[in-house]
Amino acid sequence: LIYTNRLEYVFVSLADHEQVGSVALCSMLHRSNLLAIIGGGVNPKFSEISVLIWDDARESRDPKDKLVLEFTFTKPVLAVRMRHDKIIIVLKNRIYVYSFPDNPVKLFEFDTRDNPKGLCDLCPSLEKQLLVFPGHKCGSLQLVDLSNTKPGTSSAPFTINAHQSEIACVALNQPGSVAASASRKGTLIRLFDTTTRDKLVELRRGTDPATLYCINFSHDSSFLCASSDKGTVHIFALKDTKLNRRSALARVGKVGPVIGQYVDSQWSLASFTVPAECACICAFGKNTSKNVNSVIAICVDGTFHKYVFTPDGNCNREAFDVYLDICDDDDF
Repeated sequence: LIYTNRLEYVFVSLADHEQVGSVALCSMLHRSNLLAIIGGGVNPKFSEISVLIWDDARESRDPKDKLVLEFTFTKPVLAVRMRHDKIIIVLKNRIYVYSFPDNPVKLFEFDTRDNPKGLCDLCPSLEKQLLVFPGHKCGSLQLVDLSNTKPGTSSAPFTINAHQSEIACVALNQPGSVAASASRKGTLIRLFDTTTRDKLVELRRGTDPATLYCINFSHDSSFLCASSDKGTVHIFALKDTKLNRRSALARVGKVGPVIGQYVDSQWSLASFTVPAECACICAFGKNTSKNVNSVIAICVDGTFHKYVFTPDGNCNREAFDVYLDICDDDDF
């Protein structure tokens, strides 16, 4: 989870190793002062089985006073998602949902298929409180409505059979009306209506297998971006899918069913490169104008990439930096 306008703020908040140590995961509640921290790395101060909530706005001479909440489990925590009233904590085979942030109470827990990457996404919308994660069946998605605040009384989950192989990435758009997913094969991204469960569109990253690191919607759901170990960030149009590229074979006419699936796929309207085989997350930045959008990619090597693109597929780099230079002396 990245908020590009506050990237430096996150680094500064966690720079005091005497209190925080090295961190495996960190998640911010929207653009607030609350951070969820999970210890890890070479010099952790906190256990991998605990989630610490850090209130960066709390004024105190003792930094320990900024640690305001702790959730502890028996197994390592793999992911955390937060919204204004709930926190979701993901373990390998279970997901916990708590009220948040005042006087947390466990609301729900869900058994899951093996989920070693802690895959899940949470809709931030006030109108729709949807949680999505890998279903029990290989390649399926499970969606749950968390709007009922009475513990243990969530609506019945429903399943979407999205892929034939294991889920590798999953994302929800801001309103929670569309779920996007990709499998470990990494060639296709499929979008589904979360109400009807119908497949809306199929996007093609490429033809050769790849490890997808991240997929994200733009704020208005007009675009979707995806990054992989191929060193390419792809940008797809969702609102006007005619902007996406098509295979040249689409003009040939009727073809066989196998080739037809390839021909009917939509390819990215724009793309840019980052270091290959370097884990990378990507997200959309703030629009600079009506017809100019931006995508930010942050790689595990500390590099920051910002590109702007237009609906005609033109894509240019606007900014580049190396953020780990600010803490070369730390085991961050």
